[in-house]
Amino acid sequence: MADHAGELGGRADRVAVAGDSAGGNLAAVVARRARDQGGPRLAFQLLVYPVTDAAMETRSYHDHADGYYLTADLMRWYWDHYLGGDQAGADPDASPLRAGDLAGLPPALVVTAEYDPLRDEGEAYAARLAEAGVPAVASRYGGMVHGFFRWRGAIDAATPAMAEAAGALRAALAP
Repeated sequence: MADHAGELGGRADRVAVAGDSAGGNLAAVVARRARDQGGPRLAFQLLVYPVTDAAMETRSYHDHADGYYLTADLMRWYWDHYLGGDQAGADPDASPLRAGDLAGLPPALVVTAEYDPLRDEGEAYAARLAEAGVPAVASRYGGMVHGFFRWRGAIDAATPAMAEAAGALRAALAP
């Protein structure tokens, strides 16, 4: 395997994880596992409308269950297929919000959308991070639905959301 550290400007020690939706779930789990298993040391986590709890019991799940692109029924289908129908949803590797200790995780930006069933669990995760002493910002985009972040050119709010995410990553990865 080639060593490309020199191509990164000597900053190979500055690593972030990022993901949206299910990818946000995976990024949060990777951040916690990296902390628990001794590395790599992560500089930042960017979580865009992350899935953080299999319970699906938040107010936003009830208020935005239907008609807002991502539905509660579709999330139930995803969870059933991801977990294989068992009770693994309580495991913090499936539901990062249920992890016992979030202290020592990398700083985070958690982007949420107003009309997203995942809104409240994403914001709850940001709050739990902050309560654990982790610098965490929850940034809700009003009037938006799940998926808006990827719709630059079609949705005006996608551009400032992308700029916020890029700015946070740039700041976290600066030498």
